[in-house]
Amino acid sequence: MTANLQKLLAGLGAVAISAAATGCGGQFVRDGRSPVRLVINQLQVNDDQNTLLSDVRRTSDPCSVQFPCTFNDMATVDMRLELRDPGSISEPLSPSPLNAVTITRYHVNYRRADGHNVPGVDVPYAFDSAFTMTVPATGTNEGAFQLVRHSAKEEAPLRALGPNLDIISTIAEITFYGHDQAGNDISVTGYMGVDFGDFADED
Repeated sequence: MTANLQKLLAGLGAVAISAAATGCGGQFVRDGRSPVRLVINQLQVNDDQNTLLSDVRRTSDPCSVQFPCTFNDMATVDMRLELRDPGSISEPLSPSPLNAVTITRYHVNYRRADGHNVPGVDVPYAFDSAFTMTVPATGTNEGAFQLVRHSAKEEAPLRALGPNLDIISTIAEITFYGHDQAGNDISVTGYMGVDFGDFADED
């Protein structure tokens, strides 16, 4: 192999390594442009529980055994922000109003621990919905969102749970999407247990 050919191959290798490094770095930059991270403090259902018992059929007032009905299930999320580079203890960085994050939508996906995860067969269909809440640069904010839709209880596999005592235990993966006030995209994911069944209604 000639010296010139060796130099050419070495140069091409360096270019390839540089391109790969640039690609990885570019992806890192795209995933972390915002100077803040969105943090979920807590996910809860209305009775301050961390696991939702989702009743697929209601027969108490205003419903009845002859005319059962369904209700959607709501949950609440409490969020805060953290600076990606908080500085040192002696010289901490102070967040600005531009760091505030506005959430605009969320996505809910259900899965089971046993690996049976076919939507419409084993678990309810995933869904997206709008959600507007601004998390301030300092402090926290809390908002309510729909965790289980009415329509999910009228579709397979939840509809079949009404006449029997079966329970489907799932993990709901909830991802919130938004942006800071400088336009940088940001997202965060939280998890909540959801058990579906025809549970006893309250008197």
